Amino acid sequence: MKVTTVDNSPTTTMSRRQVNEAFGGILMGMLVAILSTSVINTSLPRIVTDLDGNQSTLTWVVTGSLLAVTVSTPIWGKLADLFNRKRLLQISLAIFMAGSLTAGLAQTPMMMIAARVAQGIGTGGLLALSQVAIADIISPRERGKYMGFLGAVVVAGTAGGPLLGGFVTDTFGWRWNFYIVIPVAVIAMIVIQLKLIVATPKGAARIDYIGSVLLTAAISTLLIWLSLGGNEFAWDSTLSWGLGVGTAVLIAVTLIVESKVKNPVLPLHMFRERTFTLAIIASLSVGIVLYSVSVFFSQYMQLSRGATASGAGLMTLPQVAGNLIASTVVGALISRTGKWKPALIAGASLLVVGTILLSTLRVDSPYAVIFLATPIIGLGLGIMSQNLVLVVQNAANVLEIGAASSAAAFFRSLGGALAVAVLGAVLSTRVDTEIDNGLQESDIARSASGLMDGTLPDLHTLPDAVRNIVESAYGQGIGEVFLIAVPFAVIALICVIFIPNAALGNKSGIEQLADIEQDESVEAPAAVKVS
Repeated sequence: MKVTTVDNSPTTTMSRRQVNEAFGGILMGMLVAILSTSVINTSLPRIVTDLDGNQSTLTWVVTGSLLAVTVSTPIWGKLADLFNRKRLLQISLAIFMAGSLTAGLAQTPMMMIAARVAQGIGTGGLLALSQVAIADIISPRERGKYMGFLGAVVVAGTAGGPLLGGFVTDTFGWRWNFYIVIPVAVIAMIVIQLKLIVATPKGAARIDYIGSVLLTAAISTLLIWLSLGGNEFAWDSTLSWGLGVGTAVLIAVTLIVESKVKNPVLPLHMFRERTFTLAIIASLSVGIVLYSVSVFFSQYMQLSRGATASGAGLMTLPQVAGNLIASTVVGALISRTGKWKPALIAGASLLVVGTILLSTLRVDSPYAVIFLATPIIGLGLGIMSQNLVLVVQNAANVLEIGAASSAAAFFRSLGGALAVAVLGAVLSTRVDTEIDNGLQESDIARSASGLMDGTLPDLHTLPDAVRNIVESAYGQGIGEVFLIAVPFAVIALICVIFIPNAALGNKSGIEQLADIEQDESVEAPAAVKVS
């Protein structure tokens, strides 16, 4: 058995130029994936109006994509351990482009929602498979700086997407938000085909169909329950209880099945490894903090401090700058020194400090606190997000690198969904209580306040007395939401402290697989070729 390239020349290495060119194609794929989730944010109201949709349409245009991304990520990761990774990357790009084209041509709300689901499936593949492809061609020791660039692309796409989407919508129309990513995806597909060399498991691949269906059903039910609870139905309603119990049953059945089948989509035995388990818990906690900041800080600026949407966006720039600096500089330092643990401890500590500062926010908090907290949060997230994936990949069996990498991304996304749903419900309850108390103290009847139940208040249309009450309520409520997020930042710090300080490997995934084949004393469950 021999590791060969597609032209049958025995090789397991790529030149630096080949690596950089292949990495460029991967980056382009990641960029279109991130843009697909952020570029339409500013044009959603116009899209829904033009398609004769309603508030439910807007909810499902967003939720449908989120569901597809989260559910498909671990499945794509497991497929990467069974089939040709280059081909899977191209398939995910093709699905993404088909979804984007269909969304641009959509004439009805259902057509748009279906297209967004297809986009989400492709995006899930790009997010999972990009990490695996990088592991194939770059050793853990060198991977830090590349992860830094990857993190920078994620930040740039997330922060720049709404700005680009607004410009494109005003200039060319909202449909071009979906069209503009297609040429970039085509270029990425061509570069990946020409430059990327990846490992391909060879042999009888057993797909865990039952586990895939169960995992999809369990996570879909959970996310539907968390995303729509409190909005489409009450938390204490019969439907809510049904979804909650159904989620628990499906998760239990999934765990039972995954513990017994061969090649499970989510290998539970990986959780026996301390490094993997602690890194996954840290990823879940980081996801909670990440989404808490990205969602609720903007609400604080607009609903407590009276900023416009653009003004709130500008206030996030210190966080974006901190994230960019940390992801690129710290990634390069990790590659140069091989020392990752001090960096992760520093990042988690910054996350704790930044979250504590945000928990002090109130309606009259000094802007100095905001300008101190946001870059600290950005630095912490920049250090933690991609380097936790690096730790997981470094500790994982090379034959399960796809499942391990996608698990880190999956649990971070799951943490984000939990943050948005649960903390959003906490905020809504707290704000309603504060507003009711404020109105009673000011002898203002709710019916005369100008506030509408179930909708966000428009501060500019409210009387000054009511506006002050609302701003104070949101300042209090959002500060307390960040206080709830503090323990999760602390959990991330504790996990990082107790992760074993293993040295970063010096061999790429392709080279590790070649070693397995050459070592007759190691029984590999599948033969591997390179293509």
